[in-house]
Amino acid sequence: MNVHSSRYKCTECGKCFSTKHRLTVHRRSHSGEKPFECTVCSKRFTQSGNLVIHSRIHSEEKPYKCQLCDKTFSQSSSLNRHMRVHTGDKPYKCSLCDKSFTTSSSLQLHKRHVHSNRRPYDCRWCGKLFKSSGDLKQHVYTHTGAKPYSCRHCSERFAFYNQLKTHLLKSHNEGTWFTCHICQKKFAKNGNLNTHILRDHEDVKPYVCNECLKCFHTAAELKSHKLRHSDVKHFCCGKCGKFYKHKEYVVKHFNRCSGVVPFSDIFSDK
Repeated sequence: MNVHSSRYKCTECGKCFSTKHRLTVHRRSHSGEKPFECTVCSKRFTQSGNLVIHSRIHSEEKPYKCQLCDKTFSQSSSLNRHMRVHTGDKPYKCSLCDKSFTTSSSLQLHKRHVHSNRRPYDCRWCGKLFKSSGDLKQHVYTHTGAKPYSCRHCSERFAFYNQLKTHLLKSHNEGTWFTCHICQKKFAKNGNLNTHILRDHEDVKPYVCNECLKCFHTAAELKSHKLRHSDVKHFCCGKCGKFYKHKEYVVKHFNRCSGVVPFSDIFSDK
């Protein structure tokens, strides 16, 4: 038993800590206090260490360097995650299937997208439903035309972060190429490399439709195919809550239901 556990106890939630400092930091989660402020952008933090890490965004300091590809990082944890690209280590295993991942966040994302059907976030323009607020935010860019990700080397801007990463790699040689060990072909994304090996070298189709037994190279291909068999209606009218199976139907309905201008006309000169 920890002899210090009762000495430093949070009066809000009852959680115990071994030191007074840890209790002080924890209390800020209840009070909302953020005493450490960035002198550049005024963003505030609960801990000084988090401020130090944040400051590297402005200074572009990256003290942690990969010894295998010379890529640098602002945090040691980021370097540790990156090393799994070289080692192939995937310590986070899905309890619902046989897939493994390099990070816990990737595992949680996989579970949400593959093993859960809950889609609580809907697009106000077209009614499409999403499993996370991040997915919805990225989708909205297709309607607004926003390109929040800018290249620091040139004037190019992108709607999606992955597009920026690919641009940096191909145009400015910044980042890590993923090379096929069989034909030496290079890819900007590890997922594209894996798909290439399955499709072009191994011709493996491990993803089987449980309705018609048709096989596919990737989970994405199977997911797209399954829509033919499914009666699930993912598209919801943001006005009345009525669901539709196809996007084009809910767009037409939404315009009639709310009287708004169709999103395809948002950028017209009329």
